[in-house]
Amino acid sequence: MKVVAFNGSPRKGGNTEQLLRTVFGPLEAAGIKTELIQVGGTPLRGCTACMKCRERKNGRCALDGDLLNECVAKMTEADGILLGSPTYFTDVSAEMKALIDRAGYVALANGRLLRRKVGAAVVAVRRGGATHAFDTMNHLFLINEMVIPGATYWNMGYGREKGEVASDTEGLANMRSLGENMAWLLQALQAAGRN
Repeated sequence: MKVVAFNGSPRKGGNTEQLLRTVFGPLEAAGIKTELIQVGGTPLRGCTACMKCRERKNGRCALDGDLLNECVAKMTEADGILLGSPTYFTDVSAEMKALIDRAGYVALANGRLLRRKVGAAVVAVRRGGATHAFDTMNHLFLINEMVIPGATYWNMGYGREKGEVASDTEGLANMRSLGENMAWLLQALQAAGRN
């Protein structure tokens, strides 16, 4: 089994990445492979509503000049998907929003490529707006008929400066809980022969 995480923060090694890697801990301890894809800070453009993904039905976006199609392929191959974003004006980063819009539409247009996969969202925040960003990412999972594991609280960690989230003990404990619950859910779905 494999979980792929998409880091929507342009700060490599920043708070969002630290939260995602904390979720990886229990997953890796359960024998689940993990991979982190850097999305934030890349030239990932938004959807142009060309509808080519609906016409072609080849599992790809017609805009082929960025890493979106690589991300869709990674999502399709994975058993679980983690989305992580910092909070920008009470929502996700522009790159994360582009990933959600384009990958989500390609998945829907191609027979719900993400159906019954496990998905979870992680948010880094300085103070406010994290719940809205969390909700934005969960919309991708819900419309694609994915399964979302719970945790001990909303999946957010507090910190502004790079590395500051490491002092949010409650946030880190929640990330470990999320990783444990995601591992359990992936194993249960595998045992049930998820289709």
